[in-house]
Parts: sequence; C-alpha cells; structure tokens
Amino acid sequence: MFGTNLIAKAKQNNPAQFNLIGKPSVHIQTEGIKYSGSKLKLLPYILSVVHSLPVKRIFDGFSGTTRVSQAFAKCGYQVIANDLAVWSKVFGECYLKGKKSKQLQEKIDYLNSLKAYEGWFSEHYGGKANAPHSDGKKKVWQIHNTKKLDAIRPEIDKAAESSIEKSILLTSLILALDKVDSTLGHYASYLREWSPRSFNTMKLLMPLIETKATHHKVMNKDIFQALPKIKADLSYFDPPYGSNNEKMPPSRVRYAGYYHIWKTIILNDKPALKGKSNRREDSSDLKAGSVFEEFRKNKQGSFIALKAIERLIKECPSQYILLSYNNGGRATKEEICAIISKQCKKVRIFSMDYKRNVMSGMRWTYDWTKSNEGKNTEFLFLMEK
Repeated sequence: MFGTNLIAKAKQNNPAQFNLIGKPSVHIQTEGIKYSGSKLKLLPYILSVVHSLPVKRIFDGFSGTTRVSQAFAKCGYQVIANDLAVWSKVFGECYLKGKKSKQLQEKIDYLNSLKAYEGWFSEHYGGKANAPHSDGKKKVWQIHNTKKLDAIRPEIDKAAESSIEKSILLTSLILALDKVDSTLGHYASYLREWSPRSFNTMKLLMPLIETKATHHKVMNKDIFQALPKIKADLSYFDPPYGSNNEKMPPSRVRYAGYYHIWKTIILNDKPALKGKSNRREDSSDLKAGSVFEEFRKNKQGSFIALKAIERLIKECPSQYILLSYNNGGRATKEEICAIISKQCKKVRIFSMDYKRNVMSGMRWTYDWTKSNEGKNTEFLFLMEK
C-alpha cells in the first residue's frame, strides 16, 4: 500500500532513500508535562505519515503523556490509548474522554482559592527559597507551592463527581506543578539552585480537552495483555528503551523512577520513600522496570529488549504499524530491520534530524550508532503486515 519494499532494497549496495523534507503542514496543539523521549517535535511527521494511510482507528500502545493520542483524536481518528503508568491513564481520561463545562471551571477556581498549609508533600518535597535543606536533600518545589499541593490534593477527591472529572482535575494539578518545579524534566535528581520558574506560584487551568471524535478508549495494561483486546487499523508504538551505552550501570533509573512523583500525587498514598530524591520504594528497578528498558541479554545471547520488540511486532493484530525508535536505544538498526523482514511485507523508514528539525529518508547502508555519533536521531518505521 505504501512505498517500496525496503527489506529487499536493503540487500543492495544502493541506499534506499525517501524524503519528507521540511516541516509538514499538519500542526495540532497538544498539552503535556516535560518528558524524556517526548514526541512533540516528531508529532507533525507522525501525523503526516498516518494521514497518507486508509486508517480510522488507532492504537497508541505506549501513550505516555498522551501527546500523540491527543493529536490523533483532534484529527478525527478513533483512539485507543494504553500505558502501564497510572498517570498516563489519568491524562488519557482527561484528554480523550473529558468535556469542558462551567461547573468544572468553577471547581478549578475553587481549588485555586484554597488556603495553603504544610502537609506530607511539603515535608518531603518542599524547600524554602533562601534556606538550606534541613535534611540535606534538594527539593522539587518551593514550599509555597507544596503547601498549595497539600491543600488541593485531598479536595480533588471530594470535588470530583466522576472518575473522568477527577482525571481532569488531577491533570490540571500536575500541569500546574510541572510549570514551577526545579528539575531538568525528571524526578530522579533536582537542581542545586532553584530554577527561576520555581519562584512562581502555581495556578490550575482548564486542560485542552477539545477532540473531534467521541468514542475513544483508555487502557492501563501491560502491552502484551492489551494487544489481544484491541482492534485497530494502525498501531503506534513508542516503547521505552534501554541505553546502548555499555557503561550504563544496572541500577540506572527507569521511567517509573523518573516520574514517580506523579504516581504519588495521583494515588495520594503517602508511600515509603528512598534515596536523595525521595523516590517511591516501588519505583526501583527490581519492582517497576519495563522489559523494553532491559539492558541484559538472555541465555541465548540476545538482548531481552530486542526480543520484546520482536514479540511486539509479531503479536500486533493491526495491518499497519508505526514504530518510533531512537538511535540511543539498545537495539541497532540492523537488528530491528531483521525483525521487520520476518514479520512485515512492506516498510518505509524515516529519520528525524533534531538539530535541523528535518525529516528525511534513512540510508540502510549506514550504521545508525556510528553515523549519528553524538547526535540524537529519531526513526519512524512504517510497516504493513
């Protein structure tokens, strides 16, 4: 249905190349938190590729902050958003199933008006602007914002009249907190000096919850539990992936550890904490890792993460698959291409040059780690089974 069979062309010396130069005309406004691996810059190209296909129903298997799901929904596609993270489920319910109302705005205004006080969040995540941390730990937010968090979070449970409404209010809270934190975008470590934005006072706003389609679905499952339950024309996969850096220690922080604080705010469960960044104990590698982030090899000598990608493509029931992958991931281009050649009859590949913000065809004769050394390059694999 699309392009040339690059699997066959890969066996030739001549590079198979397809161009998608410059910025496409597809631009959709989405909303989200700061996020490692965000597809915000790649989003126009994802939409441009998908718009060329005869698809109506899309499965976003690793929806994360749901920016891609939001964009698909706003373009009129029927979307199934899935992710194992509880905060992703909340975002999905907000943006895919939520509706604005005067009553909802009044509740947001009420939450903003609450009198702040020091509670559990202030104790563990709040710090004073010009005073050393008494426990020797750097903090995420200045205490004037954690005091507002302490006041607002329990009131959301009381104010929300449905699970969808609760997700909208929680999303509004998380977006507000994300704008005043003192981090580099994740919550495994915090800045030595307070960021300029941390001095601002957070304010809850109505999330951007305008979508064209109405019958969307939000799932909160492991991807391999979700696949047998979905019926979609196209599946979009952006799995987390382990680093290809051989020096990366086994104890490195994963996505569950990077964004532990959002899970804590959503559950409001006051969990046991550990480490200098006060991470949830249940966010450790031994308890909350993804098989796609796995850095080790199996007994047969193959990377576990690579076998997971192979299984993902094999078990996906959709006719079309669009896979995002970064050149910093554990799997190499050749390994992914070998997997695709076994499962799919056609594939078209694009690479994103983040420095120039340009999408172009990928040359199969190049090794992506060596030829892109020092560069952050994103790849899109468009497959037809």
